[in-house]
Amino acid sequence: MREKIKKIPPIVKNVADTLIKAGFEAYFVGGCVRSLVLHMKPKDWDITTNAKPEEIQKLFPHSVYENKYGTVGVINDTDDETLRVVEITPYRLESSYTDKRRPDSIQFTSNIEHDLKRRDFTINAMALAIPGKNGEEYELIDLFDGQKDIEKKIIKSVGDSDNRFDEDALRILRATRLASELGFEIELETKKSIKKHAIHLKKIAQERIHDEFVKIIMSDRAKEGVELMHELEILKYVLPELEEGIDIEQNKAHSFTVWEHNLKSLEYAVSKKWSLEIRLSALLHDVAKPATRKWGEKGDWTFYGHDVVGAKMTAKALTRLKFSKKQTDLIAKLVRYHLFFSDTEVVTLSAVRRLVRNVSPENVWDLMNVRFCDRIGMGRPKESPYRLRKYEAMIEEAMRAPLSVTALKIDGNRLMQLIKIQPGPKIGQILNILFEEVLDEPEKNTQEYLEKTAVELNSLPEKELENLAKQAKNKKESTEEAEINEIRKKWFVK
Repeated sequence: MREKIKKIPPIVKNVADTLIKAGFEAYFVGGCVRSLVLHMKPKDWDITTNAKPEEIQKLFPHSVYENKYGTVGVINDTDDETLRVVEITPYRLESSYTDKRRPDSIQFTSNIEHDLKRRDFTINAMALAIPGKNGEEYELIDLFDGQKDIEKKIIKSVGDSDNRFDEDALRILRATRLASELGFEIELETKKSIKKHAIHLKKIAQERIHDEFVKIIMSDRAKEGVELMHELEILKYVLPELEEGIDIEQNKAHSFTVWEHNLKSLEYAVSKKWSLEIRLSALLHDVAKPATRKWGEKGDWTFYGHDVVGAKMTAKALTRLKFSKKQTDLIAKLVRYHLFFSDTEVVTLSAVRRLVRNVSPENVWDLMNVRFCDRIGMGRPKESPYRLRKYEAMIEEAMRAPLSVTALKIDGNRLMQLIKIQPGPKIGQILNILFEEVLDEPEKNTQEYLEKTAVELNSLPEKELENLAKQAKNKKESTEEAEINEIRKKWFVK
């Protein structure tokens, strides 16, 4: 069976054409071929060839060769990250993998079949010939029925599963990631082999585990991906803290166990296409509940301090998984403050301001999104109940820059120097009148205009100055009230 392949970008095809014109073979291979068969846009481009690394570099002056596995990176002049680098690797055979990470040695070969046999899964072991041997623009080389497995939506090892996972233990996690990204099932024998070899993940660098784990969390089926990691007994080598919540019942406010609740919270974050930081915060926000659970005097479970303990557990787990300090600090902070008091009948604006200070203004909306995940994860029906909308309005009000005379290009000290008076009510009166003028006409907020007007105001009778200052104060309060009313109207609250 032949699959109709969509057009390959000219800048990428040109790399393969250059090899062919020089007398070498060239095949697109791996994930990019799988994506083309699925009519998806490839995330990267890989070519395999019978040319040796030094021969490849002669053809491509803008290339990089900094590894011992034969891969040469050809740099393209483009802003599209998916096209910037095309990796070219000679056909090769691989020896044993003593460290379960990399082959001990490689041997270049002239046979494309040898190269395809060493690959991980059938859906990644297809090659695309350019041009096709029978005159087609492209011809698919599919020695291990990758197309059939794509049709059946299964992930299956090339050849013996035990050999494949014994060679490179990261393939265990990659199978889960592909299942999560593509919505495929893992074939039964491949599943059995994954469970058998899962312990070898202990030998894999945390940086490599981090990359695959992030791709699972950022997939559209992240919840299913985490569940599959648990089913295949590999989650305990990646994020064992999560599994502590399995079968842990919560209090009467919750319909789900801690494990189920955390996964449902993640699922909601995914449905909203929210960031990695929000997704991980949703997944980990209650990670400390098992450790803090106690039977309370009122005949129900309590989890006092799980937010504080959870922040520490989160920071430790993410540091272990080699997340950046910036990401770790943010996610731990969102976990720490996810339990903020949100009863708008009681909470004060100053309390909201403290919360904004604790997480910072740029992160407070992420915190609100984590709170929504928490709520939906509890099985609550409404996405944005009135109380949370009211709280969002209070956040915006708390972050609103207050109308203040400090915005003027003149201050009290300058006034006292200018009109030669001592501190007293008159200074505040003049500043309020000047501020009222600037509210209407911001262009008047210059030192020259304000000093000139201040001198004129100082010459007014005391009573007239008091009346003007009172009018100015009332106008400022009215303007502030109008701004706050607009904020509340935006959030549909009173």
